[in-house]
This record gives sequence, C-alpha cells and structure tokens, in this order.
Amino acid sequence: MIAALADAGLPPLQGSQFASTQFDFVPVAMIVGALALYLWGVRRNNALHPRHPWSVGKTTAFIGALFTTAVAIFSFVGVYDGELFWDHMVQHLLLIMVAAPLFAISSPLELAWRSTTGTAHLVVTESLRSPVARVLGHPAVAFVLYAILIPMSHLTTWYNLTLENENLHNAEHLAFLIVGYLFWRQIFGNDPNCYRLHPALQFFYLFLAIPIDTFTGLSLAGAAKELFPAYFATHRNWGPSYVVDLHAGGSIMWVVGDTLMLWPMIPVALRWMHMEERKAVRIDRELDAQAAEEAGAGPSPAQPPRSINSTRTPSGSVQ
Repeated sequence: MIAALADAGLPPLQGSQFASTQFDFVPVAMIVGALALYLWGVRRNNALHPRHPWSVGKTTAFIGALFTTAVAIFSFVGVYDGELFWDHMVQHLLLIMVAAPLFAISSPLELAWRSTTGTAHLVVTESLRSPVARVLGHPAVAFVLYAILIPMSHLTTWYNLTLENENLHNAEHLAFLIVGYLFWRQIFGNDPNCYRLHPALQFFYLFLAIPIDTFTGLSLAGAAKELFPAYFATHRNWGPSYVVDLHAGGSIMWVVGDTLMLWPMIPVALRWMHMEERKAVRIDRELDAQAAEEAGAGPSPAQPPRSINSTRTPSGSVQ
C-alpha cells in the first residue's frame, strides 16, 4: 500500500495542499540554532557596547531571512519542489534572491566580531583576516561562483542527481544560501571585507549578473523535451505536462529572476548619484578656497596719496 502511494506521487497542488508542510530534523535544527546564536550575539553586543547597540533593522533582516528559508523548505514549496519544476524555481529564487540578500544585510560576521571577547574574538579576527576569507570575500570570486552555480544547478545532470538524492538536494539549498550571501554581501551589509566596491562598480556588478539568469531561464524555456528524467519517476498525472512545467520554470527564472536582480540596482544608482553630488560640492568648495587664496596672495593695494597740507618734521615723518 505504501509503495503504491509512493508510485502515485503527491496529490494535485490545489486547495488545502497549499497548506501542506514537511519538517526534517537537520534543517529545523540549523534554522533554530542560527536564530538562537544570532539573538545571543545581539544581546552580547549590547552588553559589551551599550553606546552602540546592534541595529534593529539588521536583526529584523536576519529573522526575515530565516523565515524566508523556512517557507522555501518547510511549506508546500518544499513539499512539491521534487514534483514540479516551476515550484523548485520559486524555491530557488526565495533562497538566493530573497533570503541570501537578507542574510547579507544582517551582517552576521560583523556581529560575531563585535559580540566576542578574549580567545573567541581572536579566533574570529584571525579567521576574517585569513587567506581563505580574503579569497571568498573578493567580488570577482563571488561573481564567478554565482555564474557557475546558476547554470550548473539547472542545466546539467547535477539537478537530476538532486532529485534522486535527498542529501544532495539539501546541499543544493545550502549552496544557494552560501553563494547568494557571498554575492549579495558585495552590495548590502557591513560585514568585514577588505574589498569595498564603489556604487558605480556595484551597479555594473549587478548589471553583468542579469544575463546569467536570462541565459539559464531562456535555455529552459526553449527546451524541446524534458531535461530531467527523474521527474518521470514521480508518475505525476495531474498539472502541466513535463515540458510545459519545464518551460514555466524557465520563464520564472528569466522574468522573476531578472526583476529581482533589477530592484537592488535602484538604491545602488541613487547612492552613486548622491556620491557624485557630494563629490561635485567638495570640488566646488576646493576651487572656491583656491580662488580666495590666490586673490589674497596678489599685489597689495596702492598707498593712498599724501595730503596737500601735510608737512615734514625734522625727522622726515609726515604730519
């Protein structure tokens, strides 16, 4: 009976199925543990630095990132991600385009550095200064990892393997969060990083990332047949056909992914404009100061003419 139910696959995604959930011990433990550790760090930081309490906005961003991750894994999105490709694409975008930038905004590494003392603080400091941290923190490395992960996880046999192996599937979720965090920390957050991109470079950094999602999405949307045979094992007899499902997932990747990449470009462009305005004001002040200095260093004004009634004393002074 159980085997027959397994062969039948999941029921159609409609009605009460949108309220379906699944909870696995490892991801639940990781999310709860991360929340507890972050809140402990906030409390510890506020005790050590009462004049510089931790930002409420960053704490909210971290909680929002964990909530988004939980929705992507534990809700119907996680239940049906192995049944419907478009559902998996929604899950992927929630993890790498919503949860990951929120993690970057929450600056967990900065919190770890500020909330530790003694040996623990020394370990965190040395870790952040290590060659590995410097390499992973480099914008080019983060961009390359993102450029590799997106097509590899959707256009190669790797994705089919994740459908057949639950451990690989969970590892893929973790990869989305880690690579997404490394990518978005170049734009958001204040985590210790020796590489600080100018807003102009941040803008083009995001602009160059758009074709990655576009290429992947269009490749999936234009496929002539199902690319992942593991879906055939679900024996799904409801919903869109396998190819239509694949095309829908590709369209979501293309349209929604590009849209989510475009939104952060707006505040980045505004920062760029404000920086250029401040630079222009500073240059104007420097030019005005230079002009005033040059005017003050010019020839002294002519001496006033002597009065006609002036007389000379014996000593030669003018009366």
